[in-house]
Amino acid sequence: MAQHVRQTLLLFITLALAVAPVLAQSSDDEPPLPAGLEESSPGTPPADEPPLPAGLSETASEPSGGEPALPAGLGGEETPEAADQEPALPEGLGGESDEEPAGAESASEKPALWEWLDITGFWEIRGGVRTQRDSHERDASIGETRFELECEHAFSDKLSFKLTADFLYDQVLDRHKVNLERGRGWLDLREASVTFSPLSFMDVKIGRQVLTWGTGDLVFLNDLFPKDWQAFFIGRDVDYLKAPSDAIKISLFSDLANWDIVYTPRFDADRFITGERISYYNPLLGTRAGRNFIQRPDRPADWFRDDEWATRVSKNIRGLELAAYGYWGRWKSPAGMKLRTLQATFPRLSVYGGSARTQIVGGIANAEVAYYDSREDRSGRNPFVDNSQMRFLVGYERQMPEIATDLTLGMQYYVEWMLDHDAYTRTLPPFMPAKDEVRHVLTFRVTKLLMNQNLTLSLFAFYSPSDHDAYLRPNISYKIDDHWTAEIGSNVFFGNDEYTFFDQFGRNTNVYLGLRYGF
Repeated sequence: MAQHVRQTLLLFITLALAVAPVLAQSSDDEPPLPAGLEESSPGTPPADEPPLPAGLSETASEPSGGEPALPAGLGGEETPEAADQEPALPEGLGGESDEEPAGAESASEKPALWEWLDITGFWEIRGGVRTQRDSHERDASIGETRFELECEHAFSDKLSFKLTADFLYDQVLDRHKVNLERGRGWLDLREASVTFSPLSFMDVKIGRQVLTWGTGDLVFLNDLFPKDWQAFFIGRDVDYLKAPSDAIKISLFSDLANWDIVYTPRFDADRFITGERISYYNPLLGTRAGRNFIQRPDRPADWFRDDEWATRVSKNIRGLELAAYGYWGRWKSPAGMKLRTLQATFPRLSVYGGSARTQIVGGIANAEVAYYDSREDRSGRNPFVDNSQMRFLVGYERQMPEIATDLTLGMQYYVEWMLDHDAYTRTLPPFMPAKDEVRHVLTFRVTKLLMNQNLTLSLFAFYSPSDHDAYLRPNISYKIDDHWTAEIGSNVFFGNDEYTFFDQFGRNTNVYLGLRYGF
């Protein structure tokens, strides 16, 4: 009887090991048992016993003691060599416990929340000082620590979400109340959006998002999405030049062309220069101002009334990227003034333009044009509202292996042409300096990679031959390892007249340091 019980027990163990992987994959239904192994009443032997596997039959040769030989690893008496060995379990049955409910997924197979959300981010500190005294601003240009968390998850090919939040302490501004539109306080919400595809040829993205288009390199014509000029001039990472929008973006795809539509239900202005961190030229005072005269413009804030529309139609024809643009909203930085209160305003604006980009002589050439229709001063006779303009841009960028490896050079020529300039000069108040009819700007970019591309040396320069002013952005970045990056850079402004675009910031020339840990 003992021998029969042992044989039956060994049979059940063998079959359990064979079917355990199948049982582990099903949580609700159990597979039928083989013939002859149906459940029976407790204590009642089965009517028909299945044939035993080879080597377990009663007629097979048996070792001393009259018991059949057990499979490897299941011997009743352990030898010294086998004392520490256990039989290998089928895949998926390894673990600390001997039994798991059918269909239960191993804890090690469940993705951690960190991985499920695909969480990445960084922590960094940045500090900078002005190189000269500015009576209207603090000596420190930047002094902050920032912790960014970015998480995204794709539920399917047609539905995903993304969330990017920056937590920071800003010592220079020293104001921690959150204002998401102006990028102030201890929280800067960079993105909080949902993307889905209701149709095979359509993508929809809803929520807070960073938007950009156009062909310019740090020069924007048809890109009327908000910019953060304060972050750009004080030494934050260049990615922070693009400020977020609260918008709905619809993208339609076809063989004929691709069409993007962006609707912003409430006006999103630039994070422009106000005087809190950077001094600027104030035409009412006739000199530079800063914390002594902070701009507090009349900001449109009505939902669905002060809204914005932007659109782009693009097509790639044998390597030639063509695009047409349209925008209906307001000037993104203050471009008007109320006479009664002398408060800055955002006049209504429409923009129409186009761009082209292609490969030429081993590099990339681009061209862009835009017409700025200042809808509140189409005659040009209102000196307190910016005139309509034409804007032009041509550029070229190319790697220069014939000069040095990992060396890239880029150049752009940008023109702003004020329309109705004669009407503008006739009505201009005598205390306000006149702007040129045509403003020219040249840009130069030089980038060199060294030390297995871990060290990046770069210089971006703006120079205006019409305004006789310039702005330089030298930067050195070193990748210490896979996580740590160190950076040193500067923002240098100079010119002949303090009322020109770049020289108005002449007292804000600064040097900054940064250290970032990414994960």
